[in-house]
Amino acid sequence: MRTKLILFATMLVCLLLQCSLFPAISIASITPNLMIVFTVSFGLMRGKRSGLILGFLCGLLTDLMLPDLFVGLRAFVYMFIGYFSGYCYHIFYDEDIKMPVLLTAAGDFVYGCLFYITKFLLRGRIDLFYYIRRIILPEMIYTILLTIICYRIFLLLNQKLEKMDKRSVGSFV
Repeated sequence: MRTKLILFATMLVCLLLQCSLFPAISIASITPNLMIVFTVSFGLMRGKRSGLILGFLCGLLTDLMLPDLFVGLRAFVYMFIGYFSGYCYHIFYDEDIKMPVLLTAAGDFVYGCLFYITKFLLRGRIDLFYYIRRIILPEMIYTILLTIICYRIFLLLNQKLEKMDKRSVGSFV
């Protein structure tokens, strides 16, 4: 229970940073997506089920903070990203940064493409390559740079949470 509360508090901190601080440090109106970094990192470190649940909650909270035409779309997209990043749980190595960076890049690309479809393509704007070049790729690069910084913090937090879980299980036996 304590682990879940700490993860939820971390998620709220990430959401507040995403909605308040990151727009202030945007470059050319592009902000990094910390919620994808959180979802991918913890999905990768904790497995499919945790990735799915954390992704859904991240998306739902983001939907509540940033209202859009399709409420629940971010919840679905983040849930999808968290679940599929959890698939790599078995090939995950703690200190290897390549897997989280690749999964974050893929997740951010999928996120950007789905939002292109719902925000622009459905309204008749069909210039996909312009959107990829001007919005998706810069956001993906910015998010990858954020992943390199934040992944270590999330890794340390996850290691402490796992130690707490092992200690609490050991106290019951």
